[in-house]
Amino acid sequence: MNHRSMTHQVLSHIAAALFASNSLRFLAAIGAAGLLIAAWAGNSLASDPIAPAAVVTPPLSAEQPSPADMARAAGVKLPSLPWHTANIWWELASETENFEMLEQTVTIDRDVPSTMNLYIAPMGIAMISGMQCYGGIQTNINGWATKESRERVFRGKGAIFSRWSNDKKTPIGLDHVLTAGEDCLVESAGYEGEFASVRRPFEWTKGTYTYRIRKDKTEQIDGQPHTWFTCEVETKDCCQITVGSLRFEGETFKFWPRQSAFVEVYSTRQIPRSHIPAVEVTFGWPRINGQPVKLKRAHAYYPNQSTQASPDCAVVTAERSHCVVKVGPIFVRDEANRRHELLIVPPAE
Repeated sequence: MNHRSMTHQVLSHIAAALFASNSLRFLAAIGAAGLLIAAWAGNSLASDPIAPAAVVTPPLSAEQPSPADMARAAGVKLPSLPWHTANIWWELASETENFEMLEQTVTIDRDVPSTMNLYIAPMGIAMISGMQCYGGIQTNINGWATKESRERVFRGKGAIFSRWSNDKKTPIGLDHVLTAGEDCLVESAGYEGEFASVRRPFEWTKGTYTYRIRKDKTEQIDGQPHTWFTCEVETKDCCQITVGSLRFEGETFKFWPRQSAFVEVYSTRQIPRSHIPAVEVTFGWPRINGQPVKLKRAHAYYPNQSTQASPDCAVVTAERSHCVVKVGPIFVRDEANRRHELLIVPPAE
């Protein structure tokens, strides 16, 4: 037998021993011949370090037991959907004259699948010169594919931007809506107050996003100024999605002395009874006209009796300049904590 054949045969024994046992048995298995070959080959096997096994951390899961099972275990009844699991309010030092832009960052700690209905609203409610609007990202956007259609279609994950009419009673038509692409959805209806809305799909996952509305072009209608506000969602890596635009009456605007956000579980025809995802949502410090707002105070509220009533399944905490919403199992809340302060501090300049 030549050196090459002998080496091949012994190394085969070595490999088998590695799979079969620990290092002591391995030494016994290779025997003296193997040691001679190892010495002849430069003892490379003994000198090569063994790399530690990589530690793979499984992704965080949004799955939980059904709301009915969790409510039964907690001994509580479930209210009707939608559920505002947590509302956050920032009370600003003053209203903003010459309002042009609102920005709110949000960080989601895990992917939430479209098998659940989750609405993260960085602009929970805003009032621009007395006109109310709202928006955010959803796991299941839906609406009409064109301004002429009235067939409801579902497009999965995406962002929305909506406004009510001035009195919430007068219908507001789709002439108040400007889409940003052929994949946009629209709607104008009155089932939650007369509103008009634009929605656009995009596959958001865990990560950090900036939800933004900004003042756009002004036009004259019947001799009166009307201004478009455009909604954008920007990812942390600076990819920007233009959702669409809504028209507001006027040319110059004031922003009220508040900002709000919420995390909601909602109902759709496709998923009438959604599970509550386990998720952590972090809202940053609001910015208006490109600058951090001056703040009086911030607080959290967990609705339990209004049309926003939710089973208690979320807790909001203050972490430096951020408000963190942790959604999890249903529990019984101490009523003293139904509304509480959030002692956040301004972000570093």
